[in-house]
Amino acid sequence: MSKPVVIVVMDGIGYNDTDNLNAVKHAYKPTLDALWSTCPHTRIKASGVAVGLPSDADMGNSEVGHNAIGCGQIYSQGAKLVNESIESGEIYQSKAWKDAVAYCKDHTLHFLGLLSDGNVHSNISHLIAMVKQAKAEGIHHVRVHILLDGRDTPETSALIYVDQLEDALKSLNDDTFDGKIASGGGRMVITMDRYEADWGMVEKGWQTHVCGEGRQFESAKEAIETYRNEGGFVDQYLPPFVIAENGQPVGTINDGDSVILFNFRGDRAIEISKAFDDPNFNAFVKTKNPKVYYCGMLQYDGDAKIPTNFLVEPPKIKDTLSQLLVENHVKSYAISETQKFGHVTYFWNGNRSEKFDENLEDWVEIPSDLVPFDQRPWMKSAEITDQLVEAIESGKYQFLRTNFPNGDMVGHTGDYEATIIGVESVDLCLKRIKDACDKAGAVLLITADHGNADEMAEKRKKDTDPIKPKTSHTLSLVPFIVYNGGNVELKDVEDGTFGLSNIAATIVDLLGIKPYDSWNETMIKH
Repeated sequence: MSKPVVIVVMDGIGYNDTDNLNAVKHAYKPTLDALWSTCPHTRIKASGVAVGLPSDADMGNSEVGHNAIGCGQIYSQGAKLVNESIESGEIYQSKAWKDAVAYCKDHTLHFLGLLSDGNVHSNISHLIAMVKQAKAEGIHHVRVHILLDGRDTPETSALIYVDQLEDALKSLNDDTFDGKIASGGGRMVITMDRYEADWGMVEKGWQTHVCGEGRQFESAKEAIETYRNEGGFVDQYLPPFVIAENGQPVGTINDGDSVILFNFRGDRAIEISKAFDDPNFNAFVKTKNPKVYYCGMLQYDGDAKIPTNFLVEPPKIKDTLSQLLVENHVKSYAISETQKFGHVTYFWNGNRSEKFDENLEDWVEIPSDLVPFDQRPWMKSAEITDQLVEAIESGKYQFLRTNFPNGDMVGHTGDYEATIIGVESVDLCLKRIKDACDKAGAVLLITADHGNADEMAEKRKKDTDPIKPKTSHTLSLVPFIVYNGGNVELKDVEDGTFGLSNIAATIVDLLGIKPYDSWNETMIKH
């Protein structure tokens, strides 16, 4: 047998030569620095067309990144997939769109989602296109429930998107059509929880969007400006709000209405989809449970069929790394904490919730803490490492993978000092994993799925401009390092020649397994 292979995905730790509060550059990380200076290494693409997004101006994210690593190929993803469907008109020919329009013909069509052009969870252009189409097809009443971003966009950019949406609605409103913003709140406060870490967020969203319960304002702009003045809230943490006229909410969700969740990314769409779509839902008690037609932009979980109805068919990902390993009887191990557990399992396996083989695949989830990540930037790195080291030293596995979320989840808070601690926490863990690989004779691969911690401040036009925290991902290349690979050399290429989709072939090359013909090439020189 070949040496076992261990891969560590340092989430959000890009390698960026510039210094806009570069927490990766300034963190004390002796292990990572030593590996970079002494081992075969390169920097690879983790954004744009290299991960299936529309253009190289589009930031990568954890979902498409793990898809690319785990399937060895590039598929149209997220925004690109939806763009193609809207441009062709195929989305409006889908059964879900036709059923949603027919169901609410004499009632209200509701749109719910992240109001952003970040192209990670959603894009405001998709929403506006669908609202225009709804009017063209005879819908008279549209209500929009907006979740504010500030993670994949500048932290206080919400009013840009509110104004854009309000202008679009104003241009459409007439005697036959009435479109309004109905409710909203920050994405880290309501509705967009993931991996069932905090169902209370979803319940709060239900009360806000469906029931119209909460603090009332005359407009979304008034709500945002009031909360900022009162509490200094940035967009992602803005408290929920309800738009009202004469003391009555303008857009509660009622029997006979249709609801479209216009987010295309799955992880933060699944729980609210369950609340609307699961007849046996019991995660919280609904004080109001209207009979509606519900659909998502995509089917966010293909195995669990969540939601039942969806507008755009997801990419048909086949020939994944896990599938090939099972075919070759390789026993594998995957571990992360709750925040990224789905990334080393579901997304890694090509949007598949189930294992290919229960006997050959072991998955371990470490429950994440329910505290703001900047308050505990080490997160569960030590606990992940404890169990990963034990698995490496057990000798049971030929392939092991993990994700350390720190660089991404702490990076999204915009707290530079906390993010440095997060990066340093990962480095401490790398030392222990490296030592375990030495003991077990394993090859260690180190990479990242996208950048984030490498750029914690927005670029300033002038040196005298104030520093504004940057909470979004970056377009940076990410490291790829091979440790303990014997005589392994990487191909002589410039940084950025390869991308995340080249990792799968590199892994099986090290394991002595022939890759699928559909995969992108290995990075190892022969």
